[in-house]
Amino acid sequence: MDLGLYTGVIVPRLIHRVMAEEMLQPLRQRVVRGATGRVLEIGIGSGPNLPLYGREVMDLQGVDPSHYLLAHARRTAAWLPFPVRLLEQSAEHLPLADASVDTVVITWALCSIPDPLATLREAHRVLVPGGRIQFVEHGLSPAPRLGRWQRRLSPVWQRLAGGCRLDRRADRLLERAGFTLESLETGHLLPGPRLLTFHYLGVARR
Repeated sequence: MDLGLYTGVIVPRLIHRVMAEEMLQPLRQRVVRGATGRVLEIGIGSGPNLPLYGREVMDLQGVDPSHYLLAHARRTAAWLPFPVRLLEQSAEHLPLADASVDTVVITWALCSIPDPLATLREAHRVLVPGGRIQFVEHGLSPAPRLGRWQRRLSPVWQRLAGGCRLDRRADRLLERAGFTLESLETGHLLPGPRLLTFHYLGVARR
């Protein structure tokens, strides 16, 4: 198989379909609810969170490296009552000023970003003091046996699933980037294979 075709065309289409699943909506709503002011969404993809933002949002900037996914997001963004700017790039280096964002939203993106720690440090930089990062991510289970399998299978899964890893811990990454966890819920928050369904959901502050 042509790897360029697979990673550039097939994987984004699969991501679009998976991220549109109805079962993800309750977790999305919990994360997006409360986003206020100037919002940055990291890994915005095809924009499944866009209809969930409320009137408290002044403007939104979304970052994603996929041209295909952002084309879908633009169609949704055109109907929103606040300005939306979509940036086609990785999130490790954000073209935003220091302390220029009130809320950062991340849903199921840290697993596939090549350098998640650099991304979160950038999020910390662009947030105002006291600003919030609201997140949900699947990742490493604390159960020893399951965690071992997640680590073993991550290299294979990463190649098949557009860079997605099974063995990252969102809470530790956030703390290493300088955030203070304000709330955190963990567990198998979705039905499905246990390798994929252990989640971290919460809020952290700059």
